[in-house]
Amino acid sequence: MSLEEIKKEIIDIKKMLEEIMVLQKEILERFKEESISEEIPLDASLLLRLPDHLRKTMMALAKLVKAKADDVAKITGRARAIESAYLNQLARMGYVKRERIKREVYFSIIGGEE
Repeated sequence: MSLEEIKKEIIDIKKMLEEIMVLQKEILERFKEESISEEIPLDASLLLRLPDHLRKTMMALAKLVKAKADDVAKITGRARAIESAYLNQLARMGYVKRERIKREVYFSIIGGEE
């Protein structure tokens, strides 16, 4: 790997971390507005452990707080079926809560809005 390739990788990682920090700040502000005193459920170490496709889904869900797969798909630009599969995968991993309300399935980050 050349020095230029390493430099590009470092720049990409820095950009990703900056995006994560902005997202964490938005979540913290949302929790303060809603006067929720729980710990922020989405942290940088969690996001960095996830593969890119699940990270994108998780970040979209964090913006929505509680949403259906089609709501997440609108943010990510991916098909609803793909987002449904990714959200269910995150639920099996224990990061996301899956809740059926009548005929609709809603997802939320565990530790977030209950």
